[in-house]
Amino acid sequence: MKRTATIVQALMGIGGIAQIVLGLLFWTGNALDFVGLHILIGLLIVLLLWTQAALGLRAGLPLGLVGLAFLWGLLVPALGMTQARILPGSAHWIVQVVHLLLGLGALGLGDTLAKRIKVARSPHAPATVQQLGGA
Repeated sequence: MKRTATIVQALMGIGGIAQIVLGLLFWTGNALDFVGLHILIGLLIVLLLWTQAALGLRAGLPLGLVGLAFLWGLLVPALGMTQARILPGSAHWIVQVVHLLLGLGALGLGDTLAKRIKVARSPHAPATVQQLGGA
């Protein structure tokens, strides 16, 4: 499970970098032909976030954190797919910033889940010496 969390964490990081680069290109009016790719990568990141949340649930992480990740995964594409219709005109940059912050939040949640999964003790596994604070 910890190896899977690490792989998901890495994939989210790679996807996040791609999203930020594409988003910056879009903000500058470039590469608009790649909006579909941006949407696809965003949906993949949401699926990876949900995967991380499921791993966190299995690892015994707090239900609040896991639930937040699942809900955040619903919110990101909901805004992403409707943002063109929200605050059109000169104030649209506000929606773009909120979209960016939600995306960064999804990446941060995935990273937090991965880190906690890596140190979590499965509810059914015996504790190791390191987890108990020993050598």
